[in-house]
Amino acid sequence: MGSVGVEVEESGEAVAVREEARAWFEANWDPELSIGEWWKLLAASGWGLPTWPREWYGRGLPSHLARVVGDEAKAVGTAPAPTGVSIMLACPTIVAHGTDEQKRRFVPPAVHGEQMWCQLFSEPGAGSDLASLQTRAVRDGDEWVVDGQKVWTSGAQYSEWGILIARTDPDVPKHKGITFFVIDMHQPGVEVRPIVEMSGGKTFNEVFLTEARVPNANVIGEVNGGWAVTMTTLANERQSLGAQSSNFMGGGRLFDKADLSVSAGEYAKPAGGELGGLGALLGGGAGQVLAMAAQMTGKAGDAITRQNLMRLLSLVEINRYTGLRVTAATSRGLAPGPEVSTGKLAASQLVREARDALMALFGGPAMLAGTDAPFGGMLQMLTLMSPAVSIAGGTDQIQRNIIGERVLGLPAEPRVDKDVAFKDTLVN
Repeated sequence: MGSVGVEVEESGEAVAVREEARAWFEANWDPELSIGEWWKLLAASGWGLPTWPREWYGRGLPSHLARVVGDEAKAVGTAPAPTGVSIMLACPTIVAHGTDEQKRRFVPPAVHGEQMWCQLFSEPGAGSDLASLQTRAVRDGDEWVVDGQKVWTSGAQYSEWGILIARTDPDVPKHKGITFFVIDMHQPGVEVRPIVEMSGGKTFNEVFLTEARVPNANVIGEVNGGWAVTMTTLANERQSLGAQSSNFMGGGRLFDKADLSVSAGEYAKPAGGELGGLGALLGGGAGQVLAMAAQMTGKAGDAITRQNLMRLLSLVEINRYTGLRVTAATSRGLAPGPEVSTGKLAASQLVREARDALMALFGGPAMLAGTDAPFGGMLQMLTLMSPAVSIAGGTDQIQRNIIGERVLGLPAEPRVDKDVAFKDTLVN
C-alpha cells in the first residue's frame, strides 16, 4: 500500500516476508517480558535487524523488505530493537571489517542492548574535512596511546565503547595515515564534557583524550588503513539519517541508556524528546502530522494549508522512492555507496518543509515548550533540532560534493594537500 492513496501490488517475496514476520511477532511479543529479555529473543530471531547477515543476528533481507518487517512489527505493537551508534554505525562496520574474534566480542552485547557506543570522529578543526584530524595514536608495545580532542560526540556520557579514528602516521598524506580503533570510554584518560544545546538537551559532548590506551587487538581493519573503514561507517550513518531510513525499528531512543529491567510494554510506547519528533517525520509521518495540525487549527479548508499539505505529501512520496533507489546497492549485498547522500539530502529537505509548514499553521504558540503547548512542545523542539539533520553525518554541502564527484562524475574539488605528508600541511 503506497501513501497518498496509491495502491502498490507487492511481490510474492514481500508477501511471504510479511506473513512470516507477522506470524513471528504475534507468536512471540509479550509486553510483560523485560526489555532485556525481549531484545535477546528478537536478536536470536533475526527480525529485529533483518538486513544484517544471518550469522550476525539478521535475516539477510534487502532494505525494501526490511520496511515490510517494520510495518508488521508496528502493527503488532512490539518494542523496537536497540538503536543508536552501536547498531547503526559500530556493529555494521565491525561486521564488515573486523575479525571473527572482534565480531564475537563486540556485536552480541550491542544487539542485546547491554552496551552503548559513541562515535569519536569530528574534532574542532576537522569536521567536514575529517581527514585533517589531529588526534594521534602512538604504538606502545601491545597498546596504542591516544591524545587529542573530539567534539559533537552523541551519547558519550552514557557509552561503554567508542569507535575512534586517530592519526598513526603523520609522514604520509592525510587520508593514508589514519587508523580505526575501538576504545574503552571508562578509563582515566577519557574526559567527557556535555554540551548544552539551544533546545536545552545534552545529546552532544566534547571528549578529551589524554594518554588513553587502546589494545592493538581493538584495531579494526589495517593499521593506517582506517580511512576505508571510516567510509563504511559514514555511509551507514548517512543511510540511517536519510529519508525513509531502513532503521525502521528505532524508537527515537538513540542516545539514552536503557534500563534492561523495564517492561517491554513500557518501552514500546512512542519515544518523545528531541529525536522522537524528527524520527516520526523521517519515518514518513510528516503528512499525517500536518493533516492533524490543520484539523486542530481549523485550517483544513485553507487553500495555502492544503497546498502545503500536498507539497509535503509529495515530498514524502519522492523521498520514499529515493529511499528505494538508495538501497538498490545494499539489496544486492553491496556496502552503502555515495548514493546514500541522496537520501540524506532528502531528509534535510523534508524536515525543513515540515517545520516551516507547522510553524505557519500554529504561529506564535508553536514557539512554546511544555505539555500545554501544541503537540506537547514537539513543534518547538522540532524547530530547534531541525538544523541538526542538515549537519549530522556530513553537511548538505558535503553530500552535494559527494553526489557531484562520485555519482555524476563532475571534477573533484581542488585539493592542494592530496599528495603532501600530513606533518607538512597547514592545519588551522
